[in-house]
Amino acid sequence: MSNPLDVKQWGHRYVAQWNEPDPETRSALIRELWAPDGIQVLVDPPETIRDAASALAFPVPPLEVRGHDALDARVTRAYEMFVAPGEHVFEAAEEPVLLLPNVLALRWSMVSARTGEAVGGGLDILALDGEGRIRADHQFIGVN
Repeated sequence: MSNPLDVKQWGHRYVAQWNEPDPETRSALIRELWAPDGIQVLVDPPETIRDAASALAFPVPPLEVRGHDALDARVTRAYEMFVAPGEHVFEAAEEPVLLLPNVLALRWSMVSARTGEAVGGGLDILALDGEGRIRADHQFIGVN
């Protein structure tokens, strides 16, 4: 990265992609924030997936999406499920933290639009490339 990373601004843009109502603006944000082959790994998938894997005697699989098109579909689906109905919004739970050069930790909350209370959340560990775009995002849901 040629410019120093503004961690707070970067975290704001990361959260904004999940709340963006306009599909074109959301896609543009994804292409700005993510490397073309960027990957998001849902480290601890939902209980139904864990149960199904266990029933087949498989270890719990991480869920992965890679590349702009798959990431766009992932972010869009989260938007459609949680934000579009007007029930929730995603927010940074605290300021992002630079853990190592080009490695950020971002705690986030899913907040009730009605009450303002956090109803979910997690932690994303983001590894950035030399241009400040996400190479890898390891997402942990439900982490306090």
